[in-house]
Amino acid sequence: METVVTDAGPYERLVTVQIPEADLASAKSAAAAKLSQSMNIKGFRPGKAPVAIVEKMVGADALRSEAIDEALPGAVTDALREHEIVPATSPRLEEVRDIDGGVEVEVRVTLWPELDAVPDFADRSIEVEIASAGVEQVDEQLDRLRSQYAELEDVERPGDKGDFVMINLSATRNGQPVEDATANDLLYEIGSASFLPGLDEVLGGASAGDIRDTATTLPEGFGDHAGPAELKVLVKGVKARKLPEVDDEWVSSVTEFDTESELRDAIERDLDQMAVLGARRQFREQALTEIVDDLEVELPDAIVEAEMEARIHNLAHQLEQQGVDMSNYLQLTGQNEQEFVDGLRVGAAHALKMRMLVDGVIRDHELEIADSDLDDAMDVIARGAGIEVDEVRKRMEESGEVVSLASDILRDRAVDVILDKVTAVDADGNPVDLSLPDDNEDDGGAPSDATAADESGSNPEGEEEE
Repeated sequence: METVVTDAGPYERLVTVQIPEADLASAKSAAAAKLSQSMNIKGFRPGKAPVAIVEKMVGADALRSEAIDEALPGAVTDALREHEIVPATSPRLEEVRDIDGGVEVEVRVTLWPELDAVPDFADRSIEVEIASAGVEQVDEQLDRLRSQYAELEDVERPGDKGDFVMINLSATRNGQPVEDATANDLLYEIGSASFLPGLDEVLGGASAGDIRDTATTLPEGFGDHAGPAELKVLVKGVKARKLPEVDDEWVSSVTEFDTESELRDAIERDLDQMAVLGARRQFREQALTEIVDDLEVELPDAIVEAEMEARIHNLAHQLEQQGVDMSNYLQLTGQNEQEFVDGLRVGAAHALKMRMLVDGVIRDHELEIADSDLDDAMDVIARGAGIEVDEVRKRMEESGEVVSLASDILRDRAVDVILDKVTAVDADGNPVDLSLPDDNEDDGGAPSDATAADESGSNPEGEEEE
């Protein structure tokens, strides 16, 4: 089998392969068997009719065409292997020509693009801002902590956002009561949006003894009653949070610190640390975006199209799991079809250029990973999932995810090489230190208990959780 490879662009090759008549004769048998699977030929089971009979029924040209299609994938694969060509996408058939002794086919092969040389980033700087925590920010965090230990007290005033109201609630739909949407002595936080649409709006400004009516929409969980409905709400009382006074005694009883001053200092340190972590993320994202955008490379259309198709497939799968179709997605995101495609193309091109950059850094710096690197990464995964590291290793080896994990580690190292050469500066061009005292990025820079108050975990009745 004779093969000729010619350049067809920076990252494309035209591969011309000759398939001899003898190979086509062998392929005809497979083609005939495939064609006869869907044919009703008297005296023969599907797929078992002789080549001559199938050829008589479909025609010599049709069978020859099917034979070429049957022989082509193997012939192209052998040719690519012979010339050590690794395609980035499926080769595209350009032309089929009859020649003496067989056929000649021409396919276009797209290669993964590579950077001839990785740009020098040493002169590049990225402006970042690290805002130091002030008294107002510290007080805000302290109030969040106080709210976890707040008590509720009755107040003789209209309810406002953040207040709690004791209510009796009933709903009707088409004049019929909806039992599942009926509740007595329900303690509800105004503004929490935690029950039915319209409830927060009607309760704002309500006082004890008020009866309020509003329209709502019962969600699908109400079965046949789902849809538009009417709510009637009786306000039986209004309660407000009573925050504890901050003093050394209270601080020592609810935190790891002994005094209010120590707690405030810890909150300030944590806020400063989170500001540095935020600046790090900003620096990383902006630096990589600018570097990738400045790469002057010509991306093959076939690779961009393949990346776009992969992204559409992944998005469609996610939307399907959420019960949303593409038209609804476009409507929700405020895009028309052309805007969606244009955005998809920009994102695909950016991702491909990022891959080229990372691959170039890995190549030029000869980056490698050892078994110990994989072990460390699996240990982190195991600790995060709360399972044994041996179980993580077993699962990843069985699923083939070890290769993906190794690629992620290499990619992160390549990105570190890039960012080490870029300088973070302030608005005046002065270098900015983005390091942390303990460099505790491994745990995501998690703050201490001083700023770990969970807004959703408020305990308005003042009962401590075990």
